[in-house]
Amino acid sequence: MISAQDRQNELLEELIGQVGQSYKRRAVELALWKRSNPELAEYCRRAASTLERVQTDLLASIVEEVDTNADLLLDSEFGLSEFIDRFGPKFMHLNGLFQILAQLGNAPEIQVHRQDINRRDAETN
Repeated sequence: MISAQDRQNELLEELIGQVGQSYKRRAVELALWKRSNPELAEYCRRAASTLERVQTDLLASIVEEVDTNADLLLDSEFGLSEFIDRFGPKFMHLNGLFQILAQLGNAPEIQVHRQDINRRDAETN
């Protein structure tokens, strides 16, 4: 039993290490991209800020719709489907665009060392 727990702990530590490495690699890639494209990164940051406000307004509309039509949503499969068709795709796509622009516009300002670049290049080859 103890050996199984030890093995499980080892696997969890390995998993945490891999996730951490992946996150660090992604942060380095984003920082390099931002450094190579400073104007585009700024445009992405501003666009993300605008889309954040759009997303907030859309969310307010969704909440108002749910509040106004709670009985219909609870009692009618058609009403629920209509609601999902009306708001679901728009909200999902808007959220996806916002996430991409926010990541590109707010890439972390990290020190990128030559060894990090070389390691990244070696991993992709």
